Amino acid sequence: MSLPLEDYALIGDCHTAALVSKSGSIDWLCFPHFDSPACFAALLGTSDNGHWSISPAVPIKKVQRKYRPDSLVLETEFQTDSGTVVLVDCMTPRDGTPNLLRMVVGKSGQVPMKMELIIRFDYGSIVPWVRRTKHGISAIAGPDTLSLRTKVPLQGKGLTTVAEFTVSKEQRVSFDLTWYHSHQRESPEISVVREINSTDKWWQKWAQRCSYKGRWREAVVRSLITLKALTFMPTGGIVASPTTSLPEWIGGIRNWDYRFCWVRDSTLILHALMNAGYLDEARAWREWLLRAVAGKPSEMSILYGLRGERRLTELELPWLSGYENSVPVRTGNAAYKQFQLDIYGEVTDTLYQCHRAGLKSMEKAATGVLRALLEFLEGAWEKPDEGIWEVRGEPRHFTHSKVMAWVALDRAVKSAERGWLSDHNGRWRALREQIHAEVCREGFSSELNSFVQFYGSKHPDASLLMIPLVGFLPPNDPRVVGTIAAVEKYLMAENGFVVRYLTNPDVDGLPPGEAAFLPCTFWLADNYVLQGRRKDAVRIFERLLGIRNDVGLLSEEYDPEAKRLLGNFPQGFSHIGLVNSAFLLSEGVKSVKARST
Repeated sequence: MSLPLEDYALIGDCHTAALVSKSGSIDWLCFPHFDSPACFAALLGTSDNGHWSISPAVPIKKVQRKYRPDSLVLETEFQTDSGTVVLVDCMTPRDGTPNLLRMVVGKSGQVPMKMELIIRFDYGSIVPWVRRTKHGISAIAGPDTLSLRTKVPLQGKGLTTVAEFTVSKEQRVSFDLTWYHSHQRESPEISVVREINSTDKWWQKWAQRCSYKGRWREAVVRSLITLKALTFMPTGGIVASPTTSLPEWIGGIRNWDYRFCWVRDSTLILHALMNAGYLDEARAWREWLLRAVAGKPSEMSILYGLRGERRLTELELPWLSGYENSVPVRTGNAAYKQFQLDIYGEVTDTLYQCHRAGLKSMEKAATGVLRALLEFLEGAWEKPDEGIWEVRGEPRHFTHSKVMAWVALDRAVKSAERGWLSDHNGRWRALREQIHAEVCREGFSSELNSFVQFYGSKHPDASLLMIPLVGFLPPNDPRVVGTIAAVEKYLMAENGFVVRYLTNPDVDGLPPGEAAFLPCTFWLADNYVLQGRRKDAVRIFERLLGIRNDVGLLSEEYDPEAKRLLGNFPQGFSHIGLVNSAFLLSEGVKSVKARST
């Protein structure tokens, strides 16, 4: 049976990540990179695949867990009648061979322990050949080898590796799982204790750079650490989530692969990093973005692989039963084929913000990319698209998409005014005003007194909360006030969480059913701040903090009735929203004004 997402914590090495349950089981792991075929369970605790469990062999009275302060080193404490042990888990930040380290530390008494390791490559479809080695076992299948090194005696049981051992007070029992190409030699042994301590210090040193000193520092630092863990260090790309196919609604088919980098997130990621003082990471993200989008603007994708790959073919894995029987299970994401107009605004805005922050983004290469994008946009902004929510129905004239086209022209005009770009003979300024007028005319419903999802629609969309955040209209403009009221009336549940839009198969080409979308709820809090409704903003923000799990992680969505997290986990977009909202609440409207002026 699948475990709730709340039961999992994240560990990672800035190349890939693993999820560890409260019971001591690692149920998701992709070696050596985020987008590699999983070695363990693709769907968290299902019986389809493998796992790596270390836990007491006697009844557990109490489980407590936490990250070490300002770190991604996880500690899970198991209390039993015979004693107490702590399971320490981490992955070492690396330049080369990946290592997943686990260590059981005795705190009191003597605790019998058990270990079970089931390795399945390629999303559970390949059982490897396992053989004994001098220091443990190795598991080989095709190009991949996993090696487990430990002093604990290991036994083969069916297609499983098991062990039993006892841990006494102050005793340490360690395990080192490493991956390498099957044609290469195993990497040298390491000191697990030393590497864990080194990893702890690495994260603490990184967290100390955070410039946020406000009321919600703990939540902000934890979210920033999570974003750093979702960073692919070699390229600077940041994946949306380390998982695939965790459903947006239990039993539904909205199960997508999020182990890729979305262009749409670029400006919000940039603000989160720059506000918190992480300019090196912001610069690396900017450089990844420039490399990824280079080429013909008409061929620009909405998402890319870790290294900028563009072909992300979507496949279904029929041998997997899905998280709580939610199928299909997918790898790849067909949304890469879509035309989404808003990403041109995101890229332009990102480069503009980089230059304002002193990251010198308007060098010759970036200027060339920007000019090409703007020239393409001049002839493409009138086309329908699939929109921010990547609908799989017919393309439409989505209002948010047109707003972001306006953002692209607006930032180009401002760049020209500051001398960063040569003026385009007034064409950009004229087109900016044309798009603004059309959106206000075609994207606003007098009957609803709100901007609507697409031209001619009668329904609001939570993406319209971005209108004042990007500077399209002032936050107290009557049309913005009416839009917020419509979101509150039609898209916000009684408990204050916001859904993206009213799902409709005629629009998005998919069956209805999804939970509240957490980034949109953060955007509503931001709008409240801009309108001077600070108490309302704090109430929603702290409600969002309250649904984090016990180690401070958020997924993509939340089911307010079942009171559970849903969607891919943890979700970078949600943690970006947390960081940016915290800064806005602490610094006031100057944070948003700085973005759009």
